[in-house]
Amino acid sequence: MKKIVLLSLFLVGVLSLYARGNYVTTSDGVQLFVTVKGKGIPCLYLHGGPGAGSYFLERLNGEFLEKNFQMVYLDQRGVGRSSSPADGNYSMERMVQDFEEVRKALNIEQWITLGHSFGGILQMGYANSYPEKIKGMVMVNCCLDASDSYTRSWAPKAFSLLDIKEKEFYLDESLSLKTRWDSLITQLIDQKIIWKMGFSNFDDARAMGNVCSEVPVGNTDFENVALGIKEYLYDFTVDTKKLEMPVLFFYGKRDWMVGPAHFKRIHFPNMLPWEADTEHMTPFLSDSLKLHDAINAYVKNYNLGVPQESK
Repeated sequence: MKKIVLLSLFLVGVLSLYARGNYVTTSDGVQLFVTVKGKGIPCLYLHGGPGAGSYFLERLNGEFLEKNFQMVYLDQRGVGRSSSPADGNYSMERMVQDFEEVRKALNIEQWITLGHSFGGILQMGYANSYPEKIKGMVMVNCCLDASDSYTRSWAPKAFSLLDIKEKEFYLDESLSLKTRWDSLITQLIDQKIIWKMGFSNFDDARAMGNVCSEVPVGNTDFENVALGIKEYLYDFTVDTKKLEMPVLFFYGKRDWMVGPAHFKRIHFPNMLPWEADTEHMTPFLSDSLKLHDAINAYVKNYNLGVPQESK
C-alpha cells in the first residue's frame, strides 16, 4: 500500500512538473523546454518564426486546444527557453531527431503535429522522415516553400508598405534569401509598421506583444541562422502528394507572410482545406473562433476526438 501511495505521489509530481514546463535533454546535450497540458490525443506544437517559441499559443489558445488534445508545447533548439547546440547543428535532420527524442521521452506512440508559419516546413521535414509516428497534421497559415512565400507575397506586400520602387536588390536571386528578407524586415521595424504584415489592427499586434513579454526574450540563436540553412529553403509542396495522414490546411485570405494563394500548391490526398477571412497572426487573437471552428471540423471529420465548445 505504501509503495502504491509513493508511486501515486511520484506520478502527480511528474505531471505537475510537465504542466509547469520541464526539460528534455537531447542526445547531443541540448536542453529542450517542454510543457505538457491537456487531455486527449497527444499533439506536438511546432512553432514558426523561425524562433517564435511556443508560449503565445499556450497562453492564447491553450484552454481550447487542451480540451481536445494533450498539448506538447516545445521551444525548439536555439529558441526561447531552450538551449543551443554546442556544435551549432540546426539541420533539419537534427531538428527532426529532437522531435523524436521528445516523443520517446514522453512515452508517446503516435501524435498529431500542429504547426504555424515556418512550423509547416518543420512538420514536413518530420512527416517525410517518420510518417508512421504522425496521426495527423494541423497546419495554420503554414509555409511549405519559403522562397515562394517571399517572392509572391512577403516581398510585394513589404514593397507596398515601404513604397519601394527599386526592387532589383530584393528580387536578386544571386543574393541569399536571408539577406534580402532581413533588409525588408529591418526597414519595416525602423518605420514601426512591421505589425501590418501579420495583423489587421494595432490592438491585436499590441496584445500579442504583451503576451510575448510575459516570458523572457530568451534564446534567439536559431532565429539568426534558420533562413541561411539550405534545407529549410526546399520546396516541400512537392512532397504533399505522398503523405497520407489527415491534414487540416487552414489559410488566411489576407495572410501576406505566407501568401493567400500558397494553398493552391498544397496537394495532400487526405486534406480538409479551410479558408478564413483573416491574417497571419489574428487566428490566435481576434479571429480565434475561426481557427477553433476549423479544428472542431477536423476533429469531427477524422474522428480524432470530440469537438469542443469555443469560448
